[in-house]
Amino acid sequence: MELIALRTFQAVVEEGGILAASRKLNTVQSNVTGRIRKLEEELGAELFFRKGRGLELAPSGKVLLDYARRMLMLERQTSAAVRLVGESAGELRIGTMETFAALHLPGALKAVRTRHPNIELRVSTGTTSSLTEKVLDHKLDCAFVAGPVVHPDLRFDELVVEELVQVHAANTDPVLLPLILFREGCAYRTRAIAWQRKQGHAVADAMEFGTLEGILGCIAVGLGWSLMPRRVVEQSPHAPDLAIESVPPEIARVPTGMISLRDGPPMVALKTLSDAIAAAAPEQRAA
Repeated sequence: MELIALRTFQAVVEEGGILAASRKLNTVQSNVTGRIRKLEEELGAELFFRKGRGLELAPSGKVLLDYARRMLMLERQTSAAVRLVGESAGELRIGTMETFAALHLPGALKAVRTRHPNIELRVSTGTTSSLTEKVLDHKLDCAFVAGPVVHPDLRFDELVVEELVQVHAANTDPVLLPLILFREGCAYRTRAIAWQRKQGHAVADAMEFGTLEGILGCIAVGLGWSLMPRRVVEQSPHAPDLAIESVPPEIARVPTGMISLRDGPPMVALKTLSDAIAAAAPEQRAA
């Protein structure tokens, strides 16, 4: 079973068809079709159901997809790990919550760039839930999420403990305002809803936004309230217009750290990244 066949199979699944996969792989459709057919012959199983011009993943294909992603990720990580012995080249795909990125990531990325100047850094943001799925699907090397995270395939290294605070516009009563949240899958969202219910807020409605600045901007003009890490609020350009209130420790304290695959090969740049964040955490708490 060749890696190029697995890479082609994954592209067909993720791109939704032969034509799109051929464009992504910069090859002709007949090559894609031929590799899929050869893979099916080797495995003795049908990987797709053909429906007109479309394809639907067969049960055997669903099983192969999981293993293909693991094998391709292992191949990529192995190559990167070997190159990183001399710290000459490689790629590091990092996922992060927006709030974590705003507080902790710039200095840590600078440390990685300084120590590993030829490493290509790719950073994407998302909710704790979506980032966890991407690490498990071998689409990210690591992610910074709210924890604790307990999963047999994941390693969770706690790096900081964030303090969530209730934030609303100055001279407004949050009890009379709707909750403003990140989208489904955000760990802070769950705590905010729990706090809303415990406080008996008169307004049970909620608004959703995809960005940190969108949420804080709306809060600053009195459209709602939310729970945010204290330092995110204090460093925001909207800070002069915001009021901060403490919440109980069981709501406020959020262990936050890096997740990565438990059986993934060690990568030097990952350790540089996590060490830089952990080293800066005491200074940031004291700031």
